[in-house]
Amino acid sequence: MTYTVKEIFKTLQGEGTLVGRPAVFCRFAGCNLWSGREQDRTKAVCQFCDTDFVGGTKHQGRELAEAIVDTWGPDRERRLVVLTGGEPMLQVDGGLIDDLHGRGFFIAIETNGTLPVPREIDWICYSPKANAKRRVSRFDELKLPFPQQRAMPDQFEHLHDRLLLQPIDGPDLGKNTEAAIAYCLAHPKWRLSLQTHKFVGIR
Repeated sequence: MTYTVKEIFKTLQGEGTLVGRPAVFCRFAGCNLWSGREQDRTKAVCQFCDTDFVGGTKHQGRELAEAIVDTWGPDRERRLVVLTGGEPMLQVDGGLIDDLHGRGFFIAIETNGTLPVPREIDWICYSPKANAKRRVSRFDELKLPFPQQRAMPDQFEHLHDRLLLQPIDGPDLGKNTEAAIAYCLAHPKWRLSLQTHKFVGIR
């Protein structure tokens, strides 16, 4: 298997339930809801993505797991890798999952949920997008970018008991954050999720 990866880096998880944990992020190239090119944004299913996932380098087979190990370092304690994108399930397969587990990693994934996710993944963060059909059947947290006019929280709150509302970044971040706070206060099933890595100036 050949994987195309935009970047691999070690940082602290900045979002969601695992916030604050050291992790290696492996960002895969490509997405099935947007090409990643600005000229296509207005016609994309997901129009608010703030991530560069275009291009990248090729990794053959176990080379990718070794690159992730090298990025983490020699310490085997509480190894965490976050597979993200783009949409990582366009590329993640059983071989990579086995290679990472064999090297002692707890595997988390951040997915738009439009593709099935293997049960062997340890932590699944499902991030719904409007007009995108859900195919993921099991997940550990639901992190909803907010607001989305055609993907409001009440459409999803029956799916899980770990519900996170994350303000969409961009020029309206302040307004979106105020709206998310107000929604969480009025609907206690939901917790506010902030992109803390951006506040403290890390990746």
